[in-house]
Amino acid sequence: MAPNRSLGRDVHFYDISNPDDALGGLQLTPSFTERTFYFALRILVISASPYDVYLRGTDVPLTPTDDPLQPGKYDIKPTSPHGRIFITNEGCITRVLSHTVSGRDEKFRRAVRERDGKCVITGVVNPQRRVDLDNWSSYHAAHIFPLSGEEWFVANSFSRLTTLISVNPDDDYRIVTFADDLFNVGGRQLDPVCRDPDSERSATAELLRWHFRQAVLANMRGAGEPIFEADFPAGTDIVGEILSGPQASQRMEAELSSRLNGLSVP
Repeated sequence: MAPNRSLGRDVHFYDISNPDDALGGLQLTPSFTERTFYFALRILVISASPYDVYLRGTDVPLTPTDDPLQPGKYDIKPTSPHGRIFITNEGCITRVLSHTVSGRDEKFRRAVRERDGKCVITGVVNPQRRVDLDNWSSYHAAHIFPLSGEEWFVANSFSRLTTLISVNPDDDYRIVTFADDLFNVGGRQLDPVCRDPDSERSATAELLRWHFRQAVLANMRGAGEPIFEADFPAGTDIVGEILSGPQASQRMEAELSSRLNGLSVP
């Protein structure tokens, strides 16, 4: 069964006028500070007036500091007596695993390996002997923007890392994890080697900002977006599993787009 983003949440947030109906939440990880929570709420909450955020049972509003966010229920209170808050209905792009199907993907991998020489999330360097042997096992060149959403990317004037981990370029390129941090990468800075502003091959702040926004929407709004099952045993009716799962039509479209991306008719 595919994971559910809402299970195991230890932070929930509410409109103070409706304290029994959670607007969303998150699984608290060490990388989630009070400042990160504020960044996330600015993405999720729409309000015509300013608002304060309170840990339920306290009377001191939260401030955007680097102090760890505490578990519990948080109430969002507009500062205006007639203020109201809403949760954005901004869409999330369906994310599936990117599939290697063309020389274009090979060119992408080569360029990333040449640029970085390491994992820019964990900081682990691939030893030169392994590089000389072209051994990059355990290292994966990831698309910030999913290949399956390329048409949307072009149409919206943008030229995914999974959404369970992201980078906030507006918080000194801090890595934020939205689930258990098994590799202890939360709170690290994204390695500068991949974000040189003078290099045309760098990961731009605009694209990282977009990805962080997508991660917040996917993980914290409502019950969260589905996490699609991708570990299918041999002999599994994959199409049947997809069609019986969540967001079947969107996932099927994304899977086909990912697999066919880069192919051309001779």
